[in-house]
Amino acid sequence: MASSKEEVEISRLMGFLQEWDNGTRAVRHRILNDFINTNQGKTGPELELQFAQGASLFLTRLTAWLRLTYMVGTCVTEQLQAIGVFLSATSGHRYLIEVLEVGGILTFLEILKLKQLQEDNKQEALKLLQIIASAGRKYKELICESYGVRNVAECLASSKLEKTQEQAQILLELLAQGNPKYQQQVYKGLIALLPCTSPKVQQLALQTLRTLQTLVKTVHPCIIESLLNILKTIHYEVQYEGIEFIKILMNYNVRKALLEGLVARLNPSMDDIKNRPKILDDEPTTILTESLPLFVQQAAAAKVMGILIQESAEIAEELLQLRVVHHLMIAMGNLDHADSQRQASLTLEQLIRTFPVVEENVRKAMGETLYELYMINPESMYLNMDSVQAAVLVGNKINIPGIEEVPE
Repeated sequence: MASSKEEVEISRLMGFLQEWDNGTRAVRHRILNDFINTNQGKTGPELELQFAQGASLFLTRLTAWLRLTYMVGTCVTEQLQAIGVFLSATSGHRYLIEVLEVGGILTFLEILKLKQLQEDNKQEALKLLQIIASAGRKYKELICESYGVRNVAECLASSKLEKTQEQAQILLELLAQGNPKYQQQVYKGLIALLPCTSPKVQQLALQTLRTLQTLVKTVHPCIIESLLNILKTIHYEVQYEGIEFIKILMNYNVRKALLEGLVARLNPSMDDIKNRPKILDDEPTTILTESLPLFVQQAAAAKVMGILIQESAEIAEELLQLRVVHHLMIAMGNLDHADSQRQASLTLEQLIRTFPVVEENVRKAMGETLYELYMINPESMYLNMDSVQAAVLVGNKINIPGIEEVPE
């Protein structure tokens, strides 16, 4: 038989639940805020004590109302935060099971897809999915089996707020760690984000890929083109992440393909620009605007190779075999983009100081006067170069012994 104290607590619980059941939207909104403010950070046993061992009765009502109202956006943030109080409670694993049994994962993932919902709704849904993923491998697999990777990646790509994007990144990283069955799925999902137009999304995807690469161990071939295209960006933070990732991939079987791709980017093709349909375009402005990413990529490719040459003599030799000296000299003659000239000039200087045979042949190809001008200050040579000197560099046919000759 219940004591008088227990009867009072049960009576209070029943009154609370009745107020919820009969409450208007405004009443429920108040109840949710009071619950969140009062119970944030409580343990499972503390919540049971608060609800006279009937906390699950309130959790059931929360999840039921969420499923009925999330599509129209009724108090979605508050409902998710209240559910989060239960899911994050220490020694509250039973609440996690109860939420999963009523389709909680699918509901949270669906919230990420709805365009009409606010970003703060999606942030809260992502936080709940993080809590579930942190509970162990089988819960990560449940999220992935519910098309979680695709939904979270799409949320990351479409979100406008950095806070939402960062929460999505955290969840993707969680889903990959300690989840070998779906690691590759997360990895490929991140690669698919690289062509995204948002610099922040590209930056976060690259950061996560760098973290996951040591876990995945193999490299998917489709990453090469996407990574090289990242070098077209004018956003320094994105380019930095791309360069750091390329450095990591030098230890994998895509090294040769990446080096070949970098050398090819030293001499960008303008075919794509010429073949693009021109509708209401101002021709000079359009060509300048559309060629800029190619020149940015050209400069970045030279910069990456300079970094790689500094860090590895073996890679420097491999680049020589790809006739990189010839291509660097052509890039130095690019009067349309000063940064391409400067980066190519600095990278060539590194090769000259590393390999005597390069110094000998570059001197011969440039001619004594131009070579001496170049070696005085390679970084600033582009400031004083005239069109005749640029033509000498572009027209070079430098052939280093032991390396396939440049065709006439």
